[in-house]
Amino acid sequence: MPGSPRRGAARATLIDFDREIFESDGFSHEVYRKGHGPAVLVITELPGITPHVLGFAERVVTLGCTAILPSLFGTPGYDPLQDGIRGQVRALGVFTRVCISREFTSFATGRSSPIVSWLRSLAAREHARCGGPGVGVVGMCFTGGFALALASDARVLAPVLSQPSLPFPLSKHHRYNIDCEPEELARVASRCANEGLRVLGLRFTGDPFVPAERFRYLKEQLGDGFVAVELPASSRHPDGALPNAHSVLTSDLIDEPGEPTRAALDQVLDLFRDKLLGPVTHIHA
Repeated sequence: MPGSPRRGAARATLIDFDREIFESDGFSHEVYRKGHGPAVLVITELPGITPHVLGFAERVVTLGCTAILPSLFGTPGYDPLQDGIRGQVRALGVFTRVCISREFTSFATGRSSPIVSWLRSLAAREHARCGGPGVGVVGMCFTGGFALALASDARVLAPVLSQPSLPFPLSKHHRYNIDCEPEELARVASRCANEGLRVLGLRFTGDPFVPAERFRYLKEQLGDGFVAVELPASSRHPDGALPNAHSVLTSDLIDEPGEPTRAALDQVLDLFRDKLLGPVTHIHA
């Protein structure tokens, strides 16, 4: 019906998720998990594991995979969008703390964040625990490039970079780059060329946090191994969290057939289905 609200991204809670602490590589964080089948690491965007991120995780579970959500920042399950000015202030506080944390590299080019080593250990543990041919990974916004760095590991068969925003695009060099060590990026490029690995990237056109130069850089580095999905800014949900189109799989998603954002979500889920649940040759890591 004309004028009716557009269906947004699914929302969920932590009530059915198991919680544990995972320690490795000098770091310790909570990890939330749900489901059965091959592991998919859902590395959340700022400000943390929100109801929208959990809604995406539920899609992964329904697909037949185990959703693994490391809590790297923020308050798990908290929804700043429903908390007015107080929520905005808390979200800004999370952003500030993350930017100065030793676990993350926010401004340097060609450098993976230190937390990537912890995530790699978590992926290895979950692959051994959940079984299957390998692991899927989706990074969002601040963590988008983490999925690229993790794809240097042979266990990672389905990497997704949703609006990868690091390093912050402060200069031309920052825009034409990503937060990934050269050695790791070279390994990913080799896997793309020799193993058929495909790295899926998602962004809205005009997103100031994810400039077009970043996707051109990835295309030059990975060739046909980088599959760019670039959506018009006008295809965002009108009630998105930010003034500009940004969060493809969460707050800017219009979850209706025929919508570009829904097609992007389906493309992500199809990648997980094909690489983790289909007839994929098992790797020996």
